[in-house]
Amino acid sequence: MSFWAVTFLEYWKRKMATLAHHWDCMDFQEEEERPRPEFAAMAPSIEYNPVTGVKEPYFPERARLSRMLTGSMVIIIMLCVVMIFLVSVIMYRGIVSVMMYRTGSFVLRNIANISSSMVNLALILLMGQVYTALALQLTKWEMHRTQTQYEDAFTFKVFVFQFVNFYSSPFYVAFFKGRFVGYPGHYGTLLGMRNEECGPGGCLIELAEQLFIIMVGKQLISNVQEFVIPYVKAWQQKRALNKVRGTQNSQEPRRWEEDYQLVECEGLFEEYLEIVLQFGFITIFVAAFPLAPLFALLNNWAEVRLDAHKFVCEYRRPVAERAQNIGVWFNILEALSHLSVIVNAFLIAFTSDFLPRLLYQYKFDNDLNGYVNFTLAYAPPSYTSHPMCRYKAFRDNNGNYTLIYWELLAVRLGFIIAFEHVVFIVLRAIDWMVPDVPESLGLKVKRERYLAKQALADNQEALLVSHRGSTHSLNPL
Repeated sequence: MSFWAVTFLEYWKRKMATLAHHWDCMDFQEEEERPRPEFAAMAPSIEYNPVTGVKEPYFPERARLSRMLTGSMVIIIMLCVVMIFLVSVIMYRGIVSVMMYRTGSFVLRNIANISSSMVNLALILLMGQVYTALALQLTKWEMHRTQTQYEDAFTFKVFVFQFVNFYSSPFYVAFFKGRFVGYPGHYGTLLGMRNEECGPGGCLIELAEQLFIIMVGKQLISNVQEFVIPYVKAWQQKRALNKVRGTQNSQEPRRWEEDYQLVECEGLFEEYLEIVLQFGFITIFVAAFPLAPLFALLNNWAEVRLDAHKFVCEYRRPVAERAQNIGVWFNILEALSHLSVIVNAFLIAFTSDFLPRLLYQYKFDNDLNGYVNFTLAYAPPSYTSHPMCRYKAFRDNNGNYTLIYWELLAVRLGFIIAFEHVVFIVLRAIDWMVPDVPESLGLKVKRERYLAKQALADNQEALLVSHRGSTHSLNPL
């Protein structure tokens, strides 16, 4: 998946260059952009632009930086709120687990994990809506000059929050749940409650369940919203227009009137955000949930048809804007593809049983006979008089880590370093082998530049000849 992600991004660079050339945006620079209308209306002064030499609205850079710093404090506060909700979900899962454990039913015990994942999904979607509205107001307040700067700032704010919002719970299950349990007689606690343990099958199964509920649940809810909300907005708009018109105009409405009744297009931000978050799910946690790419493929198939109907039949035609590329979204995709290598290395090393099994096969038995006994420790004698009280850990009878634990830790860290270096070397090789611009397009661009220079030279020569002819006619013999 890491190789696919980098190969996909390399070929997207080529596609992006082809599209930019087709729409004549390859040399489009941010300096060419005019100030946003909102910026022009709210800017406190007018000064000369040092690049264009034209007077335009101006907002002091120092004031903008102070506003951005204030906005970053608000982002940190909202991220803390997400962490509070995460702790609340963990406590909810602990309370429900205790209640279900007393029933003695394994099926009812599983309800705690599933219901907590659903509660977590509801909180994620609710916080996402609240924060997107807050980020929009913060970005407007920061007074960015151009539409590109405005969209990049808004995108970065929302993505940082949504990243923590969507991925904090899977990260907790993958790397923190079951790590601070302690041992019999010395259990760790959180707010008076005993820390959560992983199930007998390990945390990887619970992580897969949670990823399935969060990823697929979000996809289903988003698709239902994209199908229902445009219809509701269109119905509300037509109803409001009919109230304004009343019975004044009974003739057949003209085409432009019908187009005006459609819902105003709100841009592509939500579409980009949905796809980028999905890209994160299928690359970062693919070691725990290998079916994620399949669900992403099925979702994209439905998403394409829903978006086609929405943009063609329900929305007004959007106003076209020039852009050289997809902006900060590409940087986010590249960051996710690199983060996925690191996260999957840690998942394989610390969360799965791959390396403990490998170590046992190497040191003791190739057929894994006695492996379960190898992973279990005896409870300290002071905790219980029962001689067969066992728990999953690499500890001795006094609760101290054994030599096997430290050997396994060294193997895990060595695997992470080797895995990352091999994968990143191959990724750099793919980056080097695949050029960012197709060869045919590079030749076409060079040909166009040559013809442009040739035309300019011919034009200058023609002007020079005409200038000499007019000089001779003014000075006859």
